[in-house]
Amino acid sequence: MKRPLRGLRGRLLIAFVLVTAVATLTTGALTFREARIAVLQQSQDTVIKRLRAHVDGLAPGITYPPTQSDLELVAREVAAAEPAQNWRVLATYRGLRATSRPQDTFTELTPDMRSAVDSRRAAVFQRVRTDGRSSLVVGLPVTFGETAERPASGIAVFLTVPQTGEQGYVDALVTAIGRAVVPALGLAVLLALLAARGVLRPVRELRRATRSIAEGHLDTRLAVNGSDELADLSHTFNETAAALEESVAELRRMEARARRFVADVSHELRTPLAAMSAVTDVLDEDAARLDPDTAMAVRLISGETVKLARLVGDLMEISRFDAGAAGLQLDDLDLAESLRRTLAARGWQDTVDTRLPGPGELRGRVDPRRLDVAVANLVGNALRHGARPVQLRLCAREMPDPTDGTAWAVIEVTDSGPGIPPDVLPHVFDRFYKSDTARTRSEGSGLGLSITAENVRLHGGTVRAANRAEGGGAVFTVEIPLVQEEKEEREEEEKEEVKEKDEEVRGI
Repeated sequence: MKRPLRGLRGRLLIAFVLVTAVATLTTGALTFREARIAVLQQSQDTVIKRLRAHVDGLAPGITYPPTQSDLELVAREVAAAEPAQNWRVLATYRGLRATSRPQDTFTELTPDMRSAVDSRRAAVFQRVRTDGRSSLVVGLPVTFGETAERPASGIAVFLTVPQTGEQGYVDALVTAIGRAVVPALGLAVLLALLAARGVLRPVRELRRATRSIAEGHLDTRLAVNGSDELADLSHTFNETAAALEESVAELRRMEARARRFVADVSHELRTPLAAMSAVTDVLDEDAARLDPDTAMAVRLISGETVKLARLVGDLMEISRFDAGAAGLQLDDLDLAESLRRTLAARGWQDTVDTRLPGPGELRGRVDPRRLDVAVANLVGNALRHGARPVQLRLCAREMPDPTDGTAWAVIEVTDSGPGIPPDVLPHVFDRFYKSDTARTRSEGSGLGLSITAENVRLHGGTVRAANRAEGGGAVFTVEIPLVQEEKEEREEEEKEEVKEKDEEVRGI
């Protein structure tokens, strides 16, 4: 089962979402960081500026060294100067300390910050978080005088300011960024789907065109739009399809020329061969009255003429099969009687053992001439290359699909020879195939079994060769449907199609 996210669409969708998510989150994080720094920096500068103004205003009135009451006054005045009244102030001088609020321990103040304030003249600040709340702690040393190098007095003022408002701004900023990320991701998914659709449409067209080419529609082409990589791919596909179509057309033309050549040669040979056969027949009759050497030569010429005439006939028959010109002349026959006539016509009644149904028991609609050729080739092949006894059997069988109710005739020809070598079995129906390549001048032309296979195919049947399971010998099995009406129509249609293609190739 194909996983939805393993395809190209899923990968594109995931890639778009990841890129958009990373870009959105990175932009949001950077924006949040800069905005937070700006908010806190502005608040910090404002607080330090106000603290410095208040302290500078009170410094001239502080006695030196200050007393506890002076420090308390400074703490109260600085805290009271802020309108929001949210400042907590601590004033220190050596061992003295005073806060704006009684009993305020000022826990936010760290020793490091105190040390920094004692050693510097500038303000020192620190952000702390206690009990879930953020605060700004500012330390400012009090100096006297008007010059830039004012001496430190040892008095330090510390201030703690809650940053509730700033934290609210930051929280609102986080919420706004979060709300912006969700629509951005949704928009990214939508754009990913649109982009995937645009990318996959040419791919689907390419797949459809490839399947069409595989089905034999070599004129299939793709529409080339734009000038991107997919357009280049479509252009390359069209060029490949055109080259393939031209190659196939050239092969068909060559095949048609070869068929016409064989047919023409065979046809031209028929007339002289007929005359030669007539002459050799006469010479055969007179051979007995000739001297032995001349008689042997006459019989040799006569035999070779007969073989040549048979080969020409087989070639013409093969040419008709290749050209699609071979058709069926169907007739309603008693199949057993037809097989008996085949054996009788060749004088094989006493040579071949038969197991045939009785008269009228098995009838079928077949072409009697082609059935005769098929059976004669099989029996002749068994007699020549097998060993006796040769057996011919005919029966009816419901096959191959019992549900359609079609009856089939099964013809088996068996011999008692050594059988067919395993490496020869796949090729016994090939044209001009001989298991012993040294026997190039055997009686057979090497076309008999292939003509048998073509005749059986015309009937919509099958033929196969095998070795007998019990003992030696080969067995050839022909299976032919007894009803041929539909197949006859199909053969006519196929014949017309082949004829049209042949005319196209020939440019008619």
